[in-house]
Amino acid sequence: MSALDEQRLDEQRLADLERRYDPEMRFRPHVAPATALVGALLLALSGFHYYTAGFGLLRETTHRGVHLAFVLGLIFIVFGAGRRAYETEPRHRMVAPGGIPVLDWLLALAVAASVLYIPWIFEDLAFRVGNPSTLDVAMGSILIVALLEATRRSMGWPLPLIAIAFITYALFGPIFPGLLRHAGASWAQLVNHQYLTSQGIYGVAVGVVATYVFHFVLFGVLATRVGLGQLFLDIASSIAGRYAGGPAKVSVFGSAMFGMLSGSSVANAVTVGSLTIPAMIRVGYQRHFAGAVEAASSTGGQITPPVLGAAAFLMIEFLNLPYQTIITAAIVPAFMHFFGVFMQVHFEAKRHGLRGLTEDELPRLRESLAVRWPTLLPLALLIATLVSGRTPYLAAFVGISSCAVIGLTLAERGNTAINWLLAGVLHLALAAVAFGGFDETWRVVIFAAAVLAGAAAIRVLGVRGRMQPRVLLEAFETGAKYALAVGAAAATVGIVIGVVTLTGVGFKLSMIITGAAQAVAGGVLSFVPSTLVEPKTLTLLAALVMTGLVCILLGCGIPTTANYIIMVTVAAPTLVNLGVEPLVAHFFVFYYGVLADITPPVALAAYAAAGMAGSDPFRTGNTAFRLGLAKALVPFVFVFSPSLLLVARGFNGYDFVVTFVGCVLGITMLAATLSRFFLVEMRRWEQVSCLAGALLMVAPGLVPTLVGVLLCLPMLIRHLAAMRQAPTAS
Repeated sequence: MSALDEQRLDEQRLADLERRYDPEMRFRPHVAPATALVGALLLALSGFHYYTAGFGLLRETTHRGVHLAFVLGLIFIVFGAGRRAYETEPRHRMVAPGGIPVLDWLLALAVAASVLYIPWIFEDLAFRVGNPSTLDVAMGSILIVALLEATRRSMGWPLPLIAIAFITYALFGPIFPGLLRHAGASWAQLVNHQYLTSQGIYGVAVGVVATYVFHFVLFGVLATRVGLGQLFLDIASSIAGRYAGGPAKVSVFGSAMFGMLSGSSVANAVTVGSLTIPAMIRVGYQRHFAGAVEAASSTGGQITPPVLGAAAFLMIEFLNLPYQTIITAAIVPAFMHFFGVFMQVHFEAKRHGLRGLTEDELPRLRESLAVRWPTLLPLALLIATLVSGRTPYLAAFVGISSCAVIGLTLAERGNTAINWLLAGVLHLALAAVAFGGFDETWRVVIFAAAVLAGAAAIRVLGVRGRMQPRVLLEAFETGAKYALAVGAAAATVGIVIGVVTLTGVGFKLSMIITGAAQAVAGGVLSFVPSTLVEPKTLTLLAALVMTGLVCILLGCGIPTTANYIIMVTVAAPTLVNLGVEPLVAHFFVFYYGVLADITPPVALAAYAAAGMAGSDPFRTGNTAFRLGLAKALVPFVFVFSPSLLLVARGFNGYDFVVTFVGCVLGITMLAATLSRFFLVEMRRWEQVSCLAGALLMVAPGLVPTLVGVLLCLPMLIRHLAAMRQAPTAS
């Protein structure tokens, strides 16, 4: 078997793993004529978002309607109704054109019509809100039912069941006890609120996906296709690969950099893990630990600027803050997560005497940079556009366009002056479109001229880049596929938000959580004097613990984006009422939602990594949770010391330095405690004292940090003495 065949087998195996552990990537097979039609629709969806990102969004309702019509319609074609759709060989038949049942084609048309009905009646919409016609209710009913089914197909049962529970609550309010009781709503009233207003399905969640998220998903796919992801892995290997336990450290660094492109934990684990997990096993890491390292590192992709999954863009809308503020706030917490995983990996390698990669196993960084350095240009342009204060979707347009130019005009080797000249001219045209200050007509003219001239030059001059045009088209199709499930999730979460705004249950739940937290705090105060800890602080701490647990439990069944939106609607107001700044409250619920990807029993990233490592999934998930404990502690730290987020209200340099240093020391000691190794093997009493010391160091404030250091000092003294005696003993 040739090396190329082996590579194809590996790619097929990784794709199978991604589909197996991530339902969003599980697409059913089909045949002609469905294949051509699906490809055309996916390209049209990507093309629509790409064009509007560069040349102006449509009217809000129209833009969201077109987006949602494509997304939901395609889901019924791309995702099967059950397991049988994925296991049977597709055949073109009268009852299944292109291998897809007629019923699915009809559902796709029905849901698209029900979505586009709102933009069609937009001029009269204001007169229909509160007084829907029979047709309005019928079309809204079709959309709600079809949306729940589309979400079930693309993501599984948990999120639709949550939405159904909220719908039930809205319809049968009088039967609920205590604070949860409300007057109830008729089906027509519910449809009116969910369908005809911007408080439900057409709300902020769908708007963010249609305006921001889709574009960055597409950018990530294209950046990976042109080779930027491989360059990041080569850089990570060169930085960390030669040291003790090198492949695991490469996993941490590689996942951190790859996370800038991919907001998906599972995709990150599969892509980076395909290289790092076999290498970790080869140098001596246990299989479950190798999978856990990759899973824990990969979940950091959702908290790493500049993409942050979809959360950054949702925060823009919910908090009305600039994008630069959101990504700046994410920097230090993301660093703490990767630092925590890195330190545990380091101590584990030292404890077991694991080697690093040899010179023969390390990539040649100079050669990799010589071949792939142009792939850094799209990311640099994207970040520069964001920092300049322009819209995120324009930044994505610039990044996507730059990826296409680099891919089509610059080969990995042997570029001539023609290649460089064509790439430079096309980038100048891109700059003129994005930043030249021309009106929309001239921007379209310049863009069209550049595309036609570039295509003619490539054809006539025989320019060959690192990516063929068909690969570019395939990347646009793949980007659209990756965005389907998150689009359905956003619309379904809109149902939850709509029920909250219709019934006022968010305020009631906030009161329930606050009351429970106060009861817990009162119970603790019976053992801890109020002179040591204020009742308000204990109440907030109890509310944080309860909120964190709910985020983790909720995240076991639904993706991070949907989890974040629900918790922001339901739980974040509780934290704000207890004095937490909104930015901090949002980051808290987001971080705990991400933690679910490595928390059994449904740890999708850990299960995908376990599939590559050949290890027990549950054991891999438990170990990944241990490795990611820093992510569980840091949110509590920035709630009580918001300066850690850099841009939170009341930022103080002294508080930041004390908290940052304390976190670094505390996370290091926590990693040593969990690994049972610092400079030498740790004894049981040292683990206990260092665990207490680590928790005190992580706690904000100089005094607890110093007390924590004192608790760890005896361990440090004994380890230094043991290190000095080791050469003598040998």
